[in-house]
Amino acid sequence: MKLFPLLLASLIFVSCSKEKDTQSVTVYVSEDQVFSEPVLKAFEKQTGIMVNAVYDSEESKSTGVMNRLIAEKNNPQADVYWANEPIRAEVLRKKGILAPYESPNAKGIAETFKQKEHFWTGFSARIRLFIVNEKATLVPTSVFDYAQADFRSKGVIANPLFGTTTSHIAALFTLLGDAKTKAFLEQMKAEQVGIATSNGESADLVASGKYDFSLVDSDDAVSRLKQHDPVTLVYPDQKEGELGVFVVPNTVMLMAHAKHPEAAKKLIDFLLSPQTEEMLAFADCAQIPLHKGVKMPKELKAISEIKVMSVDYAKVADELIKIQPYLKSWLAK
Repeated sequence: MKLFPLLLASLIFVSCSKEKDTQSVTVYVSEDQVFSEPVLKAFEKQTGIMVNAVYDSEESKSTGVMNRLIAEKNNPQADVYWANEPIRAEVLRKKGILAPYESPNAKGIAETFKQKEHFWTGFSARIRLFIVNEKATLVPTSVFDYAQADFRSKGVIANPLFGTTTSHIAALFTLLGDAKTKAFLEQMKAEQVGIATSNGESADLVASGKYDFSLVDSDDAVSRLKQHDPVTLVYPDQKEGELGVFVVPNTVMLMAHAKHPEAAKKLIDFLLSPQTEEMLAFADCAQIPLHKGVKMPKELKAISEIKVMSVDYAKVADELIKIQPYLKSWLAK
């Protein structure tokens, strides 16, 4: 008879633990708070699960919370990480900080945007495209036009040591190899490409007419359209035999040894849902849904209408580290 009270207490403890597990979730976030917070609030409202969100500061964008996750590996505080690109996800995967989880809402998202063992899944993407001043007499159609004499001194690009510009160049290294990519970059420098501090600044330089074109993230380009700046958008490398556009999806991942795994999986499911992709499409970040059929602004094409660069993001992550010394020397020339 003494066993019964112990069994009952044990069942109550397990029940309370399970309930606690589904009542809250901690997520570290690299996506801008102004865009990510409304999504997390919608999740709270829909599920009743309280979200404790830790956001990257503007000064340490994409690396602050990632470094915190690495430091907390043996005592994880986060259940979920929402990154604004796949490179950091690959760093964390290789350090053994992630746990695999295949969300039912990952169905319908192209395999290109998912880690094959389900350690991370992509959603709501930016793409790399040209913003072109309406007064430009010659319009680029390929990233390789930066190296053409006809476009001498007419193009500008964000500093290649940072952000999506670095990732894009790293992707070229994985697809073309060192020799061809370096030859392209050297010729690009010879044609006097302008260097801006960021994608946003390079978009402004095009909008003001100082340069004819720049390769930027789609959100930077769309924001200039919404400001009624005299610019147009061009999707590069769309012809047969060309590489296609480089896509930068958000990624979401489950932390190994998460304290609230059930709530974490529910949050991941929500972030990968068409509902979230529609919210982010109509936010000022104007991100492109990776599910088919999701409503989106008229300024952008659906992912199914775009020729996409086929890349292995794990290789891009490795290449990004390798090319840093070369990019520093290239920039200094």
